[in-house]
Amino acid sequence: MSRKLFIVGTGTDVGKTYVTGLILKKLKESGRRAGYYKAAMSGNERRRDGTLIPGDALHVKNVSGIDQLLEQMCPYIYENAVSPHLASRLEGNPVRMDVVEKGFREVCAACDYVTMEGSGGILCPVCFDEEEIWLEDVIARLHLSCLLVADAGLGTINNVVLTAEYMRSREIPLKGIIFNHFHAGNEMEEDNVRMCEHRTGLKVLACVEEGATDLAMDEETLASLYEL
Repeated sequence: MSRKLFIVGTGTDVGKTYVTGLILKKLKESGRRAGYYKAAMSGNERRRDGTLIPGDALHVKNVSGIDQLLEQMCPYIYENAVSPHLASRLEGNPVRMDVVEKGFREVCAACDYVTMEGSGGILCPVCFDEEEIWLEDVIARLHLSCLLVADAGLGTINNVVLTAEYMRSREIPLKGIIFNHFHAGNEMEEDNVRMCEHRTGLKVLACVEEGATDLAMDEETLASLYEL
């Protein structure tokens, strides 16, 4: 039976995909069968034949070296760089929860450790017109615990604490925090680590520096975050 973990961000462009790629790379290098999944991806480019490239999935695949097929990684791919509910309004093919769950179960059947990445922040609307689905609904439906990715810079205390408190109010399990775009020796960013730990009661498990090619976390500690 596979072990699973959901990667949620404090918002858009904090580096969820970058960090997720490093996570899967660490799992693969430790000999674990690692798989990736994302319910919906927006802001993707097209191939010459007109089909959309799942950019986040491709990045994770290239960084981690996993041999999972791109077609298995994400059921809903959109061109417009907006939230999935709006992208599907513009392009069609709205997200359906049963399709998301089916694809997720298939990845779980093939892999020992499955990392699912969210879209945007915890309050990202995944579908709205045909059915109201928020990112938190996907997490609840799939019974997942989460790891929070945040930018290390200015404003992160507010973003981290508000996200953590909202998730706590919704009874969404949160295992810890990873800071991205971290600069060792930067007094403000190092203080952000201390303040976020103090206000949330969560541990900052790793700090990812600009251009990092490896996740500075023990492989057993990382694996322990995943739950059946």
